[in-house]
Amino acid sequence: MRKVHWNKIARLDYYENIDYLLHKWSEKEAQDFIDEVYETEFILEQGNIDFQDTDLPDIKHFVLCKQISLFYRIIDQNSIELLRFWNNHKDNKKLTF
Repeated sequence: MRKVHWNKIARLDYYENIDYLLHKWSEKEAQDFIDEVYETEFILEQGNIDFQDTDLPDIKHFVLCKQISLFYRIIDQNSIELLRFWNNHKDNKKLTF
């Protein structure tokens, strides 16, 4: 099983998305997002699946929902780092890790 590490930006993105959902939508949508992140983290820990490659070495991404993609990098065989929960409506040219 792999260890999943969250960097500071990923954690900030995560909480910002929850805050947005709570203010603009409802607790249900916020909970759905939290559940989706939890399930995806569990899948990544199992190490059976890696998601879509990006143009950057060792960085992969997964569309959590229509609005949000998760970017992560493989550190080694036993660990990965969550990098960003990126709003898909933002300009990808501004995406930094």
